[in-house]
Amino acid sequence: MNEKAGRSSAAQGASGVKSPSNTRFASPFDMPTPEGAEGWEDLYPYYALISPERREMEEGKFWFFDGMHNPKPICPFDTIMTENWWVAASQMASRVWPIPLALGIDHRIINGYLFISPNGVTDPKKIEERQGHFARRAGHYFENWDQIYGEWVEKAKDCIQRLKAIEFRPLPQIEPEESVFAHRGLYSSYDLLTKYNRLIENLFEMGSYHFEMLNLGYGAYLTFREFCQQAFPGITDQTITNMVSGIDILLFRPDDELRRLAALAVELKVADIVLAHARPEEMLAAMKKAEGGARWLKAFEEAKDPWFWFSTGVGYTHSDPVWIDDLRLPLMAMRGYIEALRRGEEIRRPLDSILERRAKVTEEYLALLPTGQDRDAFEGLIQLTRKVFPFVEDHNFYVEHWHHSTFWSKVRELGDVFVAHNFMNDREDIFYLHRHELYDALYDLMIGWATGSQSRGEIYWRPIIARRRKIRDALAKWSPPPALGAPPESITEPLTIMLWGITQETVQEWLGVDPAAASDQLRGVAASAGKVTARARVIADSEQLYEVQEGEILVCRVTAPSWAPVFPHISAAVSDVGGMMAHTAIISREYGLPAVVGVGFATATIRTGDLIEVDGNKGIVTVMERGSR
Repeated sequence: MNEKAGRSSAAQGASGVKSPSNTRFASPFDMPTPEGAEGWEDLYPYYALISPERREMEEGKFWFFDGMHNPKPICPFDTIMTENWWVAASQMASRVWPIPLALGIDHRIINGYLFISPNGVTDPKKIEERQGHFARRAGHYFENWDQIYGEWVEKAKDCIQRLKAIEFRPLPQIEPEESVFAHRGLYSSYDLLTKYNRLIENLFEMGSYHFEMLNLGYGAYLTFREFCQQAFPGITDQTITNMVSGIDILLFRPDDELRRLAALAVELKVADIVLAHARPEEMLAAMKKAEGGARWLKAFEEAKDPWFWFSTGVGYTHSDPVWIDDLRLPLMAMRGYIEALRRGEEIRRPLDSILERRAKVTEEYLALLPTGQDRDAFEGLIQLTRKVFPFVEDHNFYVEHWHHSTFWSKVRELGDVFVAHNFMNDREDIFYLHRHELYDALYDLMIGWATGSQSRGEIYWRPIIARRRKIRDALAKWSPPPALGAPPESITEPLTIMLWGITQETVQEWLGVDPAAASDQLRGVAASAGKVTARARVIADSEQLYEVQEGEILVCRVTAPSWAPVFPHISAAVSDVGGMMAHTAIISREYGLPAVVGVGFATATIRTGDLIEVDGNKGIVTVMERGSR
């Protein structure tokens, strides 16, 4: 290990981080391959893997596990999502704005899991040069935010509509006459290939829109946070976020639609039908026969598009159920809201109390500032932060949910084409090919169709898919460590801080914790105020959401926005990953629930049934009593 400790200053500069001591995380090269997963590297492109020829650089970087977006081993086709933001998010920080202290975020897939590493800028001259570019470009966006955001929404909707228009069908036995008599000179094979190209291009187009304004949203908050920390020594992140909470963001709209449908069911006296049927198809069939059912079903169908294009995950993997295809979660939420209404309870989010708290805290801190200039700066920054903050969450519905859920449905349509042409057994098999391999497979299919010969793909792909499926199953048994490589001296990339919650304190906590050892106290980010003691409900998969009991504390790797209907039923939330602007933190604040995020090892050390205390004021989770195993 001597060559690691003695890595060059050039390697430090390339990674944007420096190790403060000889204490290190494990080397990415020392990760053993899980039994049964030999050859896992074949599932992924060469550029996504740790490379021995760049060993000094690879070991000189700080890598952390991105369990927020990819908590499970990545399927080969799903790498399109990680590769998309690898470029799209990174170019915004490094080349487009550019952010003075931050470059992009590097990626590596290790044993099927995604590890990422933020790159930084340390040269004062380069920082100053980048500052000039950033001030001019970011200033233009901030000054014209409402107009640009309005344009962004139209671009996003147009991208989604063009995606929905793409349709994949098996190639015909005989080319239709309309193709001949239209004199296009272009036929079904050409259309199939170009549609695939448009599908991939559409994903990358939306990926670019995704990050057009996102870093600025985080940047505005970080600037306000820095001002507050300098003006009010000792102020907590939680207090700062209280001053920007209470914004009616689009991500709450799907849950608001469920509340509206629940209230309508009570009004139309069809609520008993919703309560009596756990199976969606049975409930819908019964509703068709009921008096008032037609009106409710009309409202239900109107709400579904677009608000049910809502993934139970974060949208980055094909396997997460989507409301529009799996109605169990929205119907479970509606049943809860109907029962609450019958008890005479208020089912709206406590927005008024959140806004009241926001105003009170803001006034208190504004009064502490000594000069008019300081007060003007404070008010200007908080107004800007409140203006741009909705994009931080609203973009999520357009991109990760509406668009990406539609994208996965289109990939499955293409999977049906491969099944029809005897390349695959099931439409889901398509996800075991990388997008570049799919292009080759598609062309092979076209060759067989055009020539009348058997395509090699009819024999070639099935054993590869079967082998890859077994490898991925073996990888799923491995538990990735939270971090690898060299601990950083500083972290300056805004997404890393605000979204993942990776700070110097996080790193030191990880270095000092043995994930294999049970611990009665865990520390993380104090994301939402309050203190609660209750039984834990550990959720490792969205399928387990239906097991949540009233008043339990939700413990999970990370939440998704579509889990919002569960929050009225829990008493607190704890997540392994996330920062002050992660979904768990934001949703908890908006529902007034205590929350600690970025804990690291909560799902590994806490079990369902444990009695735990969540201190959202201090960022501490304590196991008070171990439940039965």
